[in-house]
Amino acid sequence: MKLEQKYTALLDDVQRRALGAAMPEAIGHLRLCFEVLGLASAIDGDCAMRLGRHGLSEGKFVLLFLLRDVPQGLSPHELAERAGVTRGTITGLLDGLERDGFLARHADQADRRKLLVRLSAKGTTAAATLVDEHAQWIASLFADFTPEEMHVLSSLLEKAWRKTDRGAA
Repeated sequence: MKLEQKYTALLDDVQRRALGAAMPEAIGHLRLCFEVLGLASAIDGDCAMRLGRHGLSEGKFVLLFLLRDVPQGLSPHELAERAGVTRGTITGLLDGLERDGFLARHADQADRRKLLVRLSAKGTTAAATLVDEHAQWIASLFADFTPEEMHVLSSLLEKAWRKTDRGAA
């Protein structure tokens, strides 16, 4: 697997300063970590490109997904909670999606002080096709893995995850 230039430079620096000679396995550990980061970056970049063709970012796509099966709509606060973003971030995402015709804000029938966000016809169509298309593409990345390989990879990733600050918490 070809590493990104920044990772190659760091590995070269570690080897040049003879840190690798003191701990030869450290170079292999660093390389493996950089391979995982490179894969994640490639997947993230491909996702951005695929969604960008439809005028969407990952954040906007998540909102379409969240609203897809909720025809009555959700409040901006509920969307922010479900998407795991701040209220400020949700406002910007909603503004962009509304501007591009994917959704509309409506007054709540029960409490006119509240807003509900609902998909427009364009948003409903996009969500219906893109969510499944995107899920199939992501699944295809690992389609050549046997169930045993997927289990081993998942276990190994979990083992590394537990060494991170988030995983240890």
